[in-house]
Amino acid sequence: MKTFRRQELVYRLLDEWWMHGRLPQYPVGARLKDTWLVLGGRGSGKTRLGAEWVNALVRGLSPFAGRKYGRIALVGETLGDVREVMIEGPSGILSVSRTNRPRYEPSRRRLVWDDGAVAMVFSSEDPDSLRGPQFEAAWCDEVAKWKNAEAVFDMLQFGLRLGERPVQLLTTTPKPVPLIRKLVVADGITVTRMRTEENGAHLAPAFLRTVERNYAGTRLGRQELDGELIDDRDDALWTRASLEATVGQVLPDELRRIVVAVDPPATSRRTSDACGIVVAGLAEDGTGWVLHDGTLSGAKPERWAASVTALFRRFEADTIVAEVNQGGEMVASVIATVDPTAPVKPVRASRGKWVRAEPVAALYAQGRVRHAARFPELEDEMCDFGTDGLSGGRSPDRVDALVWALTELMLGSAGEPRIRDFS
Repeated sequence: MKTFRRQELVYRLLDEWWMHGRLPQYPVGARLKDTWLVLGGRGSGKTRLGAEWVNALVRGLSPFAGRKYGRIALVGETLGDVREVMIEGPSGILSVSRTNRPRYEPSRRRLVWDDGAVAMVFSSEDPDSLRGPQFEAAWCDEVAKWKNAEAVFDMLQFGLRLGERPVQLLTTTPKPVPLIRKLVVADGITVTRMRTEENGAHLAPAFLRTVERNYAGTRLGRQELDGELIDDRDDALWTRASLEATVGQVLPDELRRIVVAVDPPATSRRTSDACGIVVAGLAEDGTGWVLHDGTLSGAKPERWAASVTALFRRFEADTIVAEVNQGGEMVASVIATVDPTAPVKPVRASRGKWVRAEPVAALYAQGRVRHAARFPELEDEMCDFGTDGLSGGRSPDRVDALVWALTELMLGSAGEPRIRDFS
């Protein structure tokens, strides 16, 4: 009998969440703030985390709770979503409750545990339903999809007033809706990000292969798979949607001209601006093609010069276009120490970055520029480039190099064409 009981105890321990949860789902040693926002890709384990979190609160289990919680709110996009996903779903509360399993009372829209704990069900369609009830905790699922997001969230905050420390968990695939934008930068909130591939052991391999092949690097993939909050600035010269349209066409076999544009940093310190390096080409039909983003951060002059000349040779470029505002003749001399034969065309900025970029943005708007591949970091800068530069005062090094390259190819002197065969 003792052996049987020991075996049963071992099986129960092995089945506990701490044996299976990943660190983002089970943050041992972390001090979670009263509001925990989890931004995750599809299938990254958000629902399982939410269900286990509720189970831990009811049982008073660390690291989520130091005592038992008795009154909890469950809030989803619709009442059906709460029932089908949060409660009865494959990763829902009923599925993960190995001991002290609650009873679901659909007529009263609540879960009831034998020890008296109660979880009440609410929908984002009805903010007023949260007027009156009071709670010690709340699990809010797919917040970015809520119909009356800010009104529901505000009403919930007034109801989180029981116990010594009311807490709430918000799980969602991120979308740039006002509530999510506000929460990710708010004080008093722990933000955790989870990627779909991190939960690959619990997903069909064919699913992972398919979505990675079709969506990796795209705006949709970064949002739905990587859990990134992808947003556009209202005053930006480019938008995510417009850049999505630049990818997907076949690169021509022949390009009339190819240039490597370099926007060197003022210094080589790690904290200095990056060295923007972009390769672009011009097709016979007049379409510009962005071929490569080779931008380097914190690189010494000899390193970025070596990278520039290597790209010049790799792409059989016609010339290297280098901004000389920062370094003057130093830029050409540094490149010459690496490859004395590489032609360098110095360009000097006489107008502001925004003014220089506007004609290039117009080329994109006219459908005259294509991207040969996804360039996520470059695209991030482009969609964050407003009248006052990048948010946070960062330098738009990649955008600068892009603007110099396309200006040289499509807005400046075309020079002598040189035909290449890439077939």
